[in-house]
Amino acid sequence: MRNHIFKRLAFFEKMMSRQEKMAELGTLSAGIVHEIQNPLNFVINFSKLSSKLIADLEDTLREMKIQDSINNEQKNEINDIIADLKCNISKIEENGARASSIVRSILLYSRGHEELVPTNLSQIVHEYAWLSYHAVKANNKNFNVNIVENYEEGIPALSIIPQEIGRVIVNIVNNACYAVFVKSRATLDIHYAPIIKIDVTMEKSHVKIVIEDNGQGIPDDVRRQLFIPFFTTKPIGEGTGLGLSICKSIIEGKHHGHIDVESQLNNFTRFIISIPVK
Repeated sequence: MRNHIFKRLAFFEKMMSRQEKMAELGTLSAGIVHEIQNPLNFVINFSKLSSKLIADLEDTLREMKIQDSINNEQKNEINDIIADLKCNISKIEENGARASSIVRSILLYSRGHEELVPTNLSQIVHEYAWLSYHAVKANNKNFNVNIVENYEEGIPALSIIPQEIGRVIVNIVNNACYAVFVKSRATLDIHYAPIIKIDVTMEKSHVKIVIEDNGQGIPDDVRRQLFIPFFTTKPIGEGTGLGLSICKSIIEGKHHGHIDVESQLNNFTRFIISIPVK
């Protein structure tokens, strides 16, 4: 009896130690995120200020009529430089905002918050899809895929847990990247071009996310087991078998939606996610 009690105490002590470490990690992550957010705010704010300065410069040039006193070649060169500056600053602002959004998601995740937040779903899908692609690309320089995106305009903000939906998108896009990469290495078709299609559309009271790849496809007997915990089609060491089961629990358990998969061997795999509009 005493040994049993000591074992239980040791177990709880170990669990508390693990929880304390996770809490410390969450605090550390939050601190790092705050430190990253500050320079990001400067980047975004100064890019907006620079856009205004360029507009002021164009107005000044017009008022001074400087362009009337120079030849066409010089005028075109000035216009090209201004256009390039506008484009560069727009990209800086766009990617700064994207990085800021990712940082906020990390902060929410580190705090363990699972609050439903009114969110632009299309933006979340776009950000995490490309985050997944770049992560795969970083691990394999030879990998490449054409990502074709279609986002319906006018979709209302959805009450979702952004970081959790992000996990779903990353998992599915990771699998799509893996499927097209495996097929590209195995196929003898020199014309094969890896493609991942992403569609976000409004259907009555639901928003539908469709992520489709033209990779190796999934046999019917395997497809029926995809959402079972610890079931994986990947070689040992390359998959845990938890990704899709977690996706299912996030979509159906936390967001009261639905996730399904369609596939045809050696042709395509299509994940269909439906999230209700509340």
